[in-house]
Amino acid sequence: MSDQQPESHDRHDDEDLAGTFDEFDQIVAEESDRDPDLAVIEAGSRTLRAQAGPPQGDPVPARPVDPEVAEALLEVEQELSTRWGETKLEPSVSRIAALMDVLGEPQRAYPSIHITGTNGKTSTARMIEALLNAFELRTGRYTSPHVQSITERISLDGAPIEAERFVETYHDVKPYVEMVDAAEEFRLSFFEVLTGMAYAAFADAPVDVAVVEVGMGGSWDATNVIDGSVAVVTPISLDHTDRLGSTPGEIALEKGGIIKQDATVILAQQPVDAAQVLLKKAVEVDATVAREGMEFGVVSREVAVGGQQLTLRGVGGEYDGIFLPLYGAHMAHNAAVALAAVEAFFGVGGQHARVLDVDTVRKAFASVTSPGRMEVVRRSPTVILDAAHNPAGAAVTAEAVTEAFGFSRLIGVVAASEDKDVRGVLEAFEPIFAEVVVTQNSSHRSMGADELAAVAVEVFGTDRVQVEPRLDDALEAAITLAEEEAEYGGAGVLVTGSVITVGEARLLLKRG
Repeated sequence: MSDQQPESHDRHDDEDLAGTFDEFDQIVAEESDRDPDLAVIEAGSRTLRAQAGPPQGDPVPARPVDPEVAEALLEVEQELSTRWGETKLEPSVSRIAALMDVLGEPQRAYPSIHITGTNGKTSTARMIEALLNAFELRTGRYTSPHVQSITERISLDGAPIEAERFVETYHDVKPYVEMVDAAEEFRLSFFEVLTGMAYAAFADAPVDVAVVEVGMGGSWDATNVIDGSVAVVTPISLDHTDRLGSTPGEIALEKGGIIKQDATVILAQQPVDAAQVLLKKAVEVDATVAREGMEFGVVSREVAVGGQQLTLRGVGGEYDGIFLPLYGAHMAHNAAVALAAVEAFFGVGGQHARVLDVDTVRKAFASVTSPGRMEVVRRSPTVILDAAHNPAGAAVTAEAVTEAFGFSRLIGVVAASEDKDVRGVLEAFEPIFAEVVVTQNSSHRSMGADELAAVAVEVFGTDRVQVEPRLDDALEAAITLAEEEAEYGGAGVLVTGSVITVGEARLLLKRG
């Protein structure tokens, strides 16, 4: 193991950076929604070291080959399914706090980076994880929901926890879960049990740092029993409005609950009312703030084969020559947020102006994957999976597809949850879909294909809508429509609407 600090240098030693500072000044000038008077990051440095490395092969695990392990994992999933699902909530952290207490407070055994927001949380978490791994820190990552396997939610060193370990962790915490169940008014929910498992697994590993994505909201989210030294807020938009609020500002009030006393806050670009709420919260708890477009940001980006080429401005200086194998401007912005979060974790900023080792940063970003987010799973015709499930997410996906692929004809496959703004999602995709095949996934929350079709017809017109109740039939129909293009190499298919839809499509297409 290395005990060296991440390599750095004083940016004032680099006279050739003057020109790039001018470029960043232009970005700052264009940002009219920021308060320019807040201080840049000044965070405590941590230098934990452990062996780590990027995951190999498909980042999404298949079902266990060993039938006994597969059966044990299925039994755990079935037991967890008897609890409240992720959409049924009793806003409180009392139950998870009680579980942490009887488990011996495992979440206090390591520092944490806590991530909230509406869109981009999982991709940002994966980028943060990749950067920390590249600097030889052992990481635990907790994200939700999963694309294919429940084990994806708990990752160690960039790879999903092994199925055997997942089962063992569940059985380790089960007696304590039952103790809390017996003492509380309501049993622990599905998400609360998984959160307890993640924190216990991280302490047992042990990890040097946990990268934790909230499930929903912030203040009363089950993950919020950690004291994240770095709090990250990705872009806030309207989603879960029945629980979080009807405006970005109201939603930000709840999400700002992850900002703890003396923490460092990394803010992605936000609507004005959301930014005001988050900045007020930071002031109340003496947190320091870095804002995208002010203290850090994307200086330049160019579309490249298999992704994009970036120059990022961190809180400590410039990082050029970064290849990110993900598509879309939103992913570039996620990368800037992730970089700033890791700089903050290492204490970069303020009077300690320096950059992390640029080659290590480049290596980390080049290794990033984000399954189900602008993921190409087939060629001829090209089939893309993206888990956009709200209008803001759909809009950035539509922009990314147009920019990166330039299809002559694009067919959409859409299955969405009935509690989402389905019309808003369809309207965001209408300009880029030549036709749309509406379907449904296996979730009980999925909107029925006929009901979804009725909305789609109002948005697209009857001639552009096809209904296929089975997802496999919908995929086949969309691929057939794409292949009808005279120059079929220029046609494509985008599967979207929910993480569940994308996960099930991924299984079907990768088996094919």
